[in-house]
Amino acid sequence: MPYKKSTASSPEAQSASPIQDNLKALAALFPSVVRDGQVDVDALRQLCGEAVVKEDELFGLNWRGKAEARRAALTPSLGTLRPCKEESKDWDTTQNLYIEGDNLEVLKLLRKSYGGRVKMIYIDPPYNTGKEFVYPDDYQNGIENYKKLTGQEGKYAANVETSGRYHTDWLNMMYPRLILARELLREDGVIFISIDDNEIGDLIKICDEVFGELNFVGCISRATGTTTGQDANKIGSSLDYCLVYSRTNVFSLNGIPMDEKDLKRFNAADGKGSYSILQLRKTGNADTREDRPNMFYPILAPDGTEVFPFGPSDYLSRWRVAKNTYEAWVKDNLIVWKKNPDTKRVIVDGFIKSQWTPYVKYYLEGRTKQVSNLIQDIEGNKKASIVLKNLLGAKGVFDNPKPVEFLSLLSIIGAGSDSIIIDFFSGSATTAHAVMQLNAEDDGNRRFIMVQLPEPCEEKSEAYKAGYKTICEIGKERIRRAGEKIKEEAGLTGQNLDIGFRVYKLDSSNVKAWNPQAEDLATAVNNYAEHLVGGRTEDDFLTEIMLKSGIDLVEEVEEREIAGHRVQSLGYGQYYACMAADLADDAEEVALGIAAWHKKDCAFAGGEQQDTCTVFVADRAFATNDAAKMNFVAILEQHGICNIKAL
Repeated sequence: MPYKKSTASSPEAQSASPIQDNLKALAALFPSVVRDGQVDVDALRQLCGEAVVKEDELFGLNWRGKAEARRAALTPSLGTLRPCKEESKDWDTTQNLYIEGDNLEVLKLLRKSYGGRVKMIYIDPPYNTGKEFVYPDDYQNGIENYKKLTGQEGKYAANVETSGRYHTDWLNMMYPRLILARELLREDGVIFISIDDNEIGDLIKICDEVFGELNFVGCISRATGTTTGQDANKIGSSLDYCLVYSRTNVFSLNGIPMDEKDLKRFNAADGKGSYSILQLRKTGNADTREDRPNMFYPILAPDGTEVFPFGPSDYLSRWRVAKNTYEAWVKDNLIVWKKNPDTKRVIVDGFIKSQWTPYVKYYLEGRTKQVSNLIQDIEGNKKASIVLKNLLGAKGVFDNPKPVEFLSLLSIIGAGSDSIIIDFFSGSATTAHAVMQLNAEDDGNRRFIMVQLPEPCEEKSEAYKAGYKTICEIGKERIRRAGEKIKEEAGLTGQNLDIGFRVYKLDSSNVKAWNPQAEDLATAVNNYAEHLVGGRTEDDFLTEIMLKSGIDLVEEVEEREIAGHRVQSLGYGQYYACMAADLADDAEEVALGIAAWHKKDCAFAGGEQQDTCTVFVADRAFATNDAAKMNFVAILEQHGICNIKAL
């Protein structure tokens, strides 16, 4: 029978787990190793030969709880996200998301819909200075732990240096989140992680493990404009660091726009445009001639004399390119000659130093410059705080926000104009601000997904006095105000700018988990007779279906009324959902309506029936009327829809 009732243990009631993907990947490489869904470890050892070593012989970082933290990343979430339209902006048109919740659980829930789709991740996690809150994960039940954190006072505590697990707690917090972050990245994706001196050493080690040493792109140092950590025994720090790792070697950095200083170099022009020149001789030591002999050859100056690549200290080196490339450059009019009559005659190994020096043109059009590992010409932390103060109209509502200019720079070098960008420690939502600003500047379509734990603002804080009860309220208000300001400044060119966001909040699944109490089993059974959580809306159910089915949360949802019931279509005919509480009397009419709708969707998609089409209903919709249920299923089957799932 195609009618299947979902429970808390059903795939549609849990987030996707990477374990099955890992098994498939392993089986693709070594078919003999995976049998009946199990890994033959001994066979794998034999195939890998001497490369297999004992765990205690491996180079890396180990700490108490590491194995449990790794398992936490692989364990599906039993939660869901619930839509909150009243706190959203431009719900029907926006492509952006703001998610309130513990990012460990949220990342698990996003994995099926966004796995392998994210171009760039930026995070600014707690620096572990002894003053910042570090998420005290309970891996056994992440949702229950999250509810305790957000519903009880005193749970948000600093990870103080006197704690016996000071570094361990921080590592256990970061490790599973980085594992999940990697799963979200595209093959050409990249992650930027801001950090200071306290944990950069440990962070490099766990990133080397999660992303691979070969995928280390670099470490950017940023001048903060302030100095911290000054005392008699320590050197004050005026830098923040940003570690950069790619998912694979497919990633390549984008160049950054040139500033006024750079543009001044392009002070010549011809029919092809403005250009600057570069010496044809390869700078370097005197040994370069021997290293690349095919790049050492005579070229003719305008007066017909031979010119060789002499260095400034009268040594012989080599040219930048081989002779055939040089000759092509000559034909393309890319060579510029300069003569210095004061050049002294020098002979080295029988070669005479010429008064002529060749240069090659390089044009301005389409040119960018490579980012340096030291960034010091952008706004610092004080300016970032002033920007936030001016936006929100209150001072000190958020400590140490990152500069918008810095996040814009990272977005330029790490993502294209139509990328998905995630920040799962979003704080004051600087990343969202930067994404909207960039889209306004280059007419881009970047999307942001912000994730933030609704950490309460202390009652004595400036944020609380200004009316903000949680960090999430600060972030959402910043996006609203920054978006309006950016759109106003953009004028006519910003009319189509997406400055909205859909708000979702983490909660337990809409499907009740079977959790009986031994002392009152009868009550537990009665409570589970209705296995959907009370008080949930049809939109709540639809969101969970989308998450667990791998549908983008901003996917267009078409809605119709059939026999007085709300029916929704997702994925252009892949999924239909009717979460009405009572369908028994209208089962035939609703089934026929869905079948006709599906037929039109299939015709629009190319005329072929989609065998994977699934219809979701609420099991309570048929109550005890099994005949209506059977009739509903039979009609859909007759029209080629054989997957009916009941929540």
